[in-house]
Amino acid sequence: MTNQVLNHRAEGPTSAPPLLLGPSLGTSYALWDKVAPELSITHRVVRWDLPGHGGSAADLIGAGATVGDLADLVLALADSIGVERFAYAGVSLGGAVGLHLAVHHPQRVSSLAVICSSAHFNGSKPWEERAALVRREGLAGLAKSANARWFTPGFTVPELVADHQNADPDAYAACCDALAAFDLRDELPSITAPSLLIAGRDDPATPPAHLREIADAVPGAALVEIPGASHLAPAQCPEAVLTALRAHFDGAAGGAKRGMEVRREVLGDAHVDRAQARQTAFTARFQDFISRYAWGEIWTDPTLTRRERSMITLTALVAHGHYDELAMHVRAARRNGLTPEEIGAVLLQTAVYCGVPAANSAFAAAQRVLAEEEPGG
Repeated sequence: MTNQVLNHRAEGPTSAPPLLLGPSLGTSYALWDKVAPELSITHRVVRWDLPGHGGSAADLIGAGATVGDLADLVLALADSIGVERFAYAGVSLGGAVGLHLAVHHPQRVSSLAVICSSAHFNGSKPWEERAALVRREGLAGLAKSANARWFTPGFTVPELVADHQNADPDAYAACCDALAAFDLRDELPSITAPSLLIAGRDDPATPPAHLREIADAVPGAALVEIPGASHLAPAQCPEAVLTALRAHFDGAAGGAKRGMEVRREVLGDAHVDRAQARQTAFTARFQDFISRYAWGEIWTDPTLTRRERSMITLTALVAHGHYDELAMHVRAARRNGLTPEEIGAVLLQTAVYCGVPAANSAFAAAQRVLAEEEPGG
């Protein structure tokens, strides 16, 4: 029996925010080989194959398929791996799938990047003709022109050309049917997910004007044009694509903003306000680092609860003798739900593993903080 889930590859921590990556017609998830490993540092990256491409079964779709059918397969994949809401990036047909998801399943898409794609693909006729050609003659002839359609002169990725040649003709033709029927222009203004459009300046298949049309219609969307890139920008200009995607999905501004929210929740507004008031041009980058990395990435990781993180932090601060910071984190531990008795138990544990003198100083610092909570303290 055919596996009814799209073939896919998952990379990155299972606790990280999920990011799904969609391919272009004729390619496999190898299209993302130079980008996905870097994105997986901060995301759970799941890249998938179109039906009949790479490792996906050809009979997942048939003649007359739509982009909506492909989007349903992506949602089924997400469901199968326990992902409810995800960021999404896709190239060409994969980008069209992302647009469909953002329009028709907005609750599933947290943010969107559409690369070298379109809200329409120059009408139905060219795709109807290509589907008929492939059903009649297979893919060998069409694959010979892949480099011209995908890359600027002199550049190639042999593995992707081989993917094109080895794809199942019927499934490829069904994907052409989907492109022929696709036109989402009237629905673009309804997209609410933060959206990034990436255009290859030398892309003959979906020129920058197609991406500009989407960017102009989607509220708040941003547009990036990559010089020297043709249709498969992630393969030809991976560094530029990676930079744009990082800025969109986990850029410093977003990470710092969330980090600052968590920092205030744990340490309290008064402390953070004082730290911000003391910030100078000299310390600004360090403050940004703290907000973005310590609070925006580490403290937001759901693997440990905030209570657990507080206990670990108290122990580490005692071990290194950072008693001023310890006082601050005793207050934070109380905000995170630790009782005075639990804080005492943590400090008693440090007496065993960090030494009695260290614990003695820690108890003194903690007692001063806890006394502040007493009536009249």
